[in-house]
Amino acid sequence: MAAAPVRQRSGPGGPRAQLPPCYYEGYLEKRGPKEKASRRMWTCLCGNSLFFFNNAKDTHYVEKLDLGGFVSLKDDCSRDRNLEAARLILRMKDGETKLTAPNLESRELWKGFLYSVTDLNVPSCLTLLPGQLQMLKEVVDKERCRRRTRTPTRAPPSPLSVPLVGEIPPCFRPVSRTEAEVLLERHPDCGNMLLRPGRDGCSLAVTTRQDLNGSVFRHYRVTQRDQGGYVIDVENPIPCATLHEVIDALVEKTAGTLQPFLLEEPYEENITYVSANDENGERILHTAPSSPLPKAPALPPKQDRWSSSPLSRSPAADRRILTSPVPASPTNHMRRLILSPSPLTQTLNEELKMKLEKRRASQE
Repeated sequence: MAAAPVRQRSGPGGPRAQLPPCYYEGYLEKRGPKEKASRRMWTCLCGNSLFFFNNAKDTHYVEKLDLGGFVSLKDDCSRDRNLEAARLILRMKDGETKLTAPNLESRELWKGFLYSVTDLNVPSCLTLLPGQLQMLKEVVDKERCRRRTRTPTRAPPSPLSVPLVGEIPPCFRPVSRTEAEVLLERHPDCGNMLLRPGRDGCSLAVTTRQDLNGSVFRHYRVTQRDQGGYVIDVENPIPCATLHEVIDALVEKTAGTLQPFLLEEPYEENITYVSANDENGERILHTAPSSPLPKAPALPPKQDRWSSSPLSRSPAADRRILTSPVPASPTNHMRRLILSPSPLTQTLNEELKMKLEKRRASQE
């Protein structure tokens, strides 16, 4: 099912021209959390909301579903009386809405548009054609621009106007009450308790989530005392010296049922860089090699200046020099070690000298 063209209709009381820009529209069967049967309705994705009409020609919507509380989106594999129909479960923080598209292709497109406006990113887990992906990219750009330029309907949460005492726990998140509920709902495996700023900007709050036939949220005010430290404002106030003790106290009071919310942000596994192609100038993303860089060759060990002497290359000479007594001398002991003659050498020299003198005398 291709994307339907945007229709701008006007009428008294609720003209479509007053709605946010329409990105996608078509017939869907809808059944809300409190509805017992599905209804076939003309559905328009306008901005970050779904608007439901009785038919395609109506100018007044009958229902609106704000996607600000979006949690997840998954396929419903249960069989429908229409074998070509494809079901979808849209999970929000306040319940589930079941949608039925005419066929599988239409369901994939609806999923692509819903993911694009909620995550502001083109989904990569869907089976879509290149033209459809380009259409989703344009929707993401338009929605980002719309959110930047629109007038905020409510004031953002006030920043803390008081300095925090001690180290801030890792479960602290600078989010509002609603954003805290969405975080805990989307990531149940990361913990069920987080610390956040209070609405008044002078206090903190702890938001918790537990399952009891659905999500159960609780919010606890944490105020800073004049004499130092903090207190959890419940019926019997719980004083704490630091924010870490605030979290530890709630974990202890609930016997470990409440656990701090620790969301691990993804990190890259490889080093990438962008460079231009020398031939056509096209910029390409490259992945750096993961193998370690080659080490520089090690320099040969420095030889001692005495190792080049003929005596050092002779094992016998080495043994003779090492075993011969060396006179103690504070300077140039190696020179004296090499030049000092042994007693045997002195005896041979004297005998040779005497023989030479006798030979000279006999010749004369």
